[in-house]
Amino acid sequence: MIHIGLTGGIGSGKSTVARMWQDLGATLLDADQVSRSLTAPKGAAMEAIRTHFGPDMITPEGALDRNKMRELVFSDPSKKSLLEHLLHPMIAQASERQIQAAKDQGVQVLIHDIPLLVESKKWLGLVDKVLVVDCSPETQIQRVKARSALSTEQIENIMRAQASRQERLQVADWVIENEHQSLEDLKVAVQALYSLAKTHQGASP
Repeated sequence: MIHIGLTGGIGSGKSTVARMWQDLGATLLDADQVSRSLTAPKGAAMEAIRTHFGPDMITPEGALDRNKMRELVFSDPSKKSLLEHLLHPMIAQASERQIQAAKDQGVQVLIHDIPLLVESKKWLGLVDKVLVVDCSPETQIQRVKARSALSTEQIENIMRAQASRQERLQVADWVIENEHQSLEDLKVAVQALYSLAKTHQGASP
């Protein structure tokens, strides 16, 4: 099984590329989805979040209030570190269980969709190839504003909290340019890499 770390800045089109890999037959392990399950009502992380951040960060339904938490961690780096300290070990454990299940099922291509792949460092040593979906910061902002109610300032805050474009490209084995590409262009690029991945004998983590 080859392990491919997929990353890209907010608005890069990473999620679209991830779905294209799935359509071709790859299995997707989505770190954001794992995180959301941990912070959903009755999620495994909710008691720790309530203890360390207080009830104001909890929605009436019992989930993490992601908007409030986003504002807090962007204004206070120590709170960001605390949240990561709580969540990252849980995400790693859940991911390990999913990886083992994929191995047991004979999966050949496993895509690790990891927004903070570059920042976490740990993941760089656990994947065989790093695939970066790349576009300009201006395009990122335009795309996110078109799909959400976030302001330019909020989007720029998110971007500053992520690895820079240069940092992502420095660790990339493969890059998919997604500046002005059509969906068909993206599919062609993904198909080429999928074919390459199928011939690669990855060293499993």
